[in-house]
Formats: sequence, structure tokens, C-alpha cells
Amino acid sequence: MIEVNSLSRRFGNNYAVDDVSFLIGDGEVVGLLGPNGAGKSTTMNMLTGYLSPTSGEIKIDGVDIFDDPQASRKKIGFLPEQPPLYMDMTVWEYLSFVHELKLCEFNKREHLGEIMGLVKITDVRDKLIKNLSKGFKQRVGIAGALIGNPRIIILDEPTVGLSPEQVIEFRSLVRSLGKKHTVILSTHILSEVQAVCSRILVMNQGKIIADQPTASFKQVVGQNNRFQVKIAGPQKEVQNLLRAIHSVKSVTCDGYRDGDAYTYVVDYTGSVDIRKMMFNELAKRGWPILAMEGVETTLEDVFVQLIKNAEGNGGAKC
Repeated sequence: MIEVNSLSRRFGNNYAVDDVSFLIGDGEVVGLLGPNGAGKSTTMNMLTGYLSPTSGEIKIDGVDIFDDPQASRKKIGFLPEQPPLYMDMTVWEYLSFVHELKLCEFNKREHLGEIMGLVKITDVRDKLIKNLSKGFKQRVGIAGALIGNPRIIILDEPTVGLSPEQVIEFRSLVRSLGKKHTVILSTHILSEVQAVCSRILVMNQGKIIADQPTASFKQVVGQNNRFQVKIAGPQKEVQNLLRAIHSVKSVTCDGYRDGDAYTYVVDYTGSVDIRKMMFNELAKRGWPILAMEGVETTLEDVFVQLIKNAEGNGGAKC
């Protein structure tokens, strides 16, 4: 469906996108992750034909988008970070305008009615866009992207500025879109990708540094062992003892005191379980363990580690 080969974009002497290649199949919901300035938006703009690459190629259904840009763009619906809405139009007026602009051949009333129902904006069809909430404006932008029934939907930072309730509604919408469309969701919010995407591409400094199914994304940085433990005893002494145990990588304490106990998060490496060793050392000093539980590795943890790995390996892809 989407084939990107050796794609680069240079601004002056700086590469916003540097030799990026990936393949996205029909019906995939893919998250494009990365910190601000990673090259996500530049990549999106090149995929949609809004920006020309310095080098490389982009193919949609086997057709180079620059050989037949009109045919390629008909297959892509794009919602940029700032939706290009006309605030003094009503929702219906705006969608009618986009329908004409795209030279859409579907019956306007039926097609727009179906789209408004899908994104749940039928009740505001006659309201001025400037009077809508941020969430509804975002829905109008998505509706515009869906006109013409494009096979590919590209969403660039779509949840910026939305309330938690609106974010939950947006996730449901993306899931429904994924049933009929190939979806690319560009964001720096890891939880959004985890909630709706089946695959994750990670960019940093213009390069792809990881390409993994969401379910196995955490495995790309290897085994990580972490647990949280509450110990009754003097904070500094306990922390120093934990740090001295073999294989312990780091020990952090939030400083919150519960009686004479503090809670510590312990990271350690290797396959040997250090909890027995820790128990024995603490028991010698009369510092009892009051509670202990494992801490799951978060996508945020993995992302930070991926960036460190990439920088340490000169940008090598995982």
C-alpha cells in the first residue's frame, strides 16, 4: 500500500528526514512516534505530496506519487496538526466545499451524511466552525480527510489540545477507521499509539530507529527487571544497601514517608532474581520489607532506552 525508499528531506545543511525506508500494508494501523523535531511531520507532508523530498521515492499502490500526484492524492486523506478549517463556514458548508475541491464523485448529500454520522458531528452540521469545541473541530477535520473515501488516512498529532474525554472518543474513532482504511497516526504520545495501533515506527533525528508490532515493542531493548518495595528503615542507609547489591542498576525513592518506611523502585540487570539476596541483607540489619510488587516496563521507558541506544550506535535501527 505505502512504500517509502531512502526518503530524505534537507533544509539548508540540516536533514529533517534522513534516508528513511518503510513499508505499510493494506489495513494496518501504524503509529509514527518520536520527540518534537524527530521528522514526523516532515515525513507526513512528503507522504501526502505537500512537500517534495530532497531524495528518495514514495509509492502508493505501486505508483510513484510524483509520477501521478492526482491519482495518489485521491487515495490519501490527511489531517495536519492544525486542521485547515474555515471558521466562518458552517460544518456543512465546509464539508461541501471540500467535496467540490476534491472533485469527489460520490453523491454529496449521501456521502457527507455518512461521514458526519461516522465521526458524530451530524448534530452540529449547521453550526459555525468557530463556535465549536476543540474536539468537534478535530472531528470536522477528520471528516474532511475522509471525503472521497480514501484508502489511507494520515493523522498528524490529532489529540493535541483535546480533553481526556475527547481523547477517549478519538481512540474509538481511530479503531473504527482502521476497519476500512490504512491509518498512520503521528504523535509523541506513546499511550495513544499503544491504545489504537498494531505497529510502531519510532523516529529520532530524522531516522527510523525502531519498527515493531506494538505487542512486542518492549522487547526491542531487551530484558528489564524492576520492582517496587516498601522498607522500614533509615532512608539513606537502605538506599545505599540496595545500590550495593550485585546487579542493581539503579535505586530511586520518592521521599514520601509512611511511618518509618519509604518506597523504593529498584532496577536490576541479568537473569538472577535479587530479591532473596536483598531480603537477607535487610534482615541482618532489622529493616523489614512491608510490601513488594513488580513494576511493568512502560512504553515511555522503552522509548527513552531506544533513543539512548540509537544515539550510542550512531542512529542504528533496532
